[in-house]
Amino acid sequence: MSTTPTVVLVHGAFADASSFAKLIPELLDSGVKVVAPAVPNRSLTGDAAYIASVVRQIDGPVLLVGHSYGGAVITVAGTEENVTGLVYLSGYALAQGESLGQLQGGFPDSDLASALVYTKFPIPGAEDGTDVSVDIEKFPAVFAHDIDPELARVLAVSQRPLTGLAFGEPAPYAAWKTKPSWGVVSSSDHTINPEVERFGYQRAGAKVTEIDSSHLVMLSHPREVADIIREALAVTTGFRAGAAG
Repeated sequence: MSTTPTVVLVHGAFADASSFAKLIPELLDSGVKVVAPAVPNRSLTGDAAYIASVVRQIDGPVLLVGHSYGGAVITVAGTEENVTGLVYLSGYALAQGESLGQLQGGFPDSDLASALVYTKFPIPGAEDGTDVSVDIEKFPAVFAHDIDPELARVLAVSQRPLTGLAFGEPAPYAAWKTKPSWGVVSSSDHTINPEVERFGYQRAGAKVTEIDSSHLVMLSHPREVADIIREALAVTTGFRAGAAG
């Protein structure tokens, strides 16, 4: 097995891998291998199984980085043998047996709660499913208030919705129990209550960094996020990444 680590970036709900567009160059320019797969956003266990399959096919150690709902996904997928650590970005660090709805339910709602839109999609041989997305007009303020307005406008109309099923599905595993973790709290987050992030990270024993950011911390503060990932790589694999130009 290779000793060179790979960072796998796992996007969240209402976004896709392009949400890492500013972070990826920071990592590549410092010599870090990166994979940013498309998460199906169909169910927590299904999405985690997909990411786990990606991880298993990587030769060498893997650092999983999950944004938002992607944090829940890496919490489950992170039990793969070659995963050395977890980095949460504005994310959900679920406990075993806990769902997104249960974790959020213990704290006051964020602005996201009143900005959600529900649409139906067909499931062959079954009742229609429900997709959840963010109202396009409210998206910039709720999701991306410190992002360039032109980019926020594009992100608003190119969302990857999350099926409603994923909100109530319990996490079968919590990889942070056996893997070291880092957590970024976006202290100006209007999508996830920052207290949800703090609680999950503290419970996981994560090393926590607070950044005054919107939910899309990796777009508004890519260098700071890259520094945390480089630190996690050094601690978990001994890999010393160079500083990006």
